[in-house]
Amino acid sequence: MSEPAVRPASPPDAFAGRLERTEVQRGPSSIPGREIVQVLTRIPVGVASGWHTHPGEEVGYILAGTVTMAIRGRDTLTLHAGDGFLIPPGVPHDARDVGPGTGQMLSTYVVATGQPLVTLLG
Repeated sequence: MSEPAVRPASPPDAFAGRLERTEVQRGPSSIPGREIVQVLTRIPVGVASGWHTHPGEEVGYILAGTVTMAIRGRDTLTLHAGDGFLIPPGVPHDARDVGPGTGQMLSTYVVATGQPLVTLLG
């Protein structure tokens, strides 16, 4: 019988202590200088991520809950389970779970290799 696969612990990021984030997978992209990172994020009711950016595209999908997504220069989106979203590289945005339960989203990032995945804005 084979040993169960052990997933390495997620590296800490700027959201540590605010949101629960689990890195699902990470690997090289076919785009030179880019990597693909997939993250499951759980946002408690009433909690916001805070305004932040990523060094590449974020392609996301709401798995559970209702999340408002404020994206600089656009109208705020209200996203429900089953909705997708796209955040361009470097564009500030802020996600907030509006309840009634914990929001869950799966995000895939195509980002510059070696850069922090998240940069919180003051």
